[in-house]
Amino acid sequence: MSSTIFELDEEQQAARTWFESLRTRICAAFEAIEHDAGSDARFDYVAWDREDHNGAAEGGGGGVRAVMKGRVFEKVGVNVSTVHGAFSPDFARTIHGAESDPNFFATGISLVAHMANPHVPAVHMNTRFLVTTKRWFGGGADLNPPIPDDRDTADFHAALKAACDAHDPEHYPRFKAWADDYFYIPHRKVHRGVGGIFYDHLEGDFAANFAFTRAVGEAFLDIFPKIVRRRMNDHATEADRARMLAWRGRYAEFNLVYDRGTLFGLKTGGNVDAILMSLPPVATWE
Repeated sequence: MSSTIFELDEEQQAARTWFESLRTRICAAFEAIEHDAGSDARFDYVAWDREDHNGAAEGGGGGVRAVMKGRVFEKVGVNVSTVHGAFSPDFARTIHGAESDPNFFATGISLVAHMANPHVPAVHMNTRFLVTTKRWFGGGADLNPPIPDDRDTADFHAALKAACDAHDPEHYPRFKAWADDYFYIPHRKVHRGVGGIFYDHLEGDFAANFAFTRAVGEAFLDIFPKIVRRRMNDHATEADRARMLAWRGRYAEFNLVYDRGTLFGLKTGGNVDAILMSLPPVATWE
């Protein structure tokens, strides 16, 4: 993954291994879509090593940034990272379980896809495992169509609901509401997209919470390529393209102003290019 190695316990290694395997399968599915569209686009992989909050090399792990720019996926990033170290004192006070001890471990996968066709929804997916004085999973997925389609929205939510219901019937209504609250742009008074699920601080039973997190990843891998394939050849007008670019501006505003994952990456010595891969390749503001 990166050139820096440190010892992981059994739970940390299991989470890291699965996140990296999910990355590999998602990238293969997305490359297959590009191939079927007559494109030879492939992911470009760049490894990086973590630096601490003072900017010094710490031997604290790193990650791999994978980005593809193709005919269907105008820009998609699928990143994995496994890092450890200590939060800065101010930031530690904002992190679950780090108030009295700033040391942390984090591993996860983060994905954002911006599509070439305005009728294919953009998407975000992230799942992660964090260790401070507590251990927990977090993550979720949300659909971000410039031009919403009821069938796409229903199918995406149905896939996530099925993943939730298999583990706890209270998960979906709770995590859907959490996503609706989180993926909202207060200064615009609009939601970023058509929602999905968002969860955090899922702690206690590692096996059960890890199984649920895997189910979220598998649900995403199953449903999103299906949505892409049925919409990627839809006719799009210049007006549709203009609508998409304006919508991307709102997406960028959310990620730069409100997104906690962006802040976490910047505050923990993450790779700037990997952190900001979520930004769209082209956007407009009017």
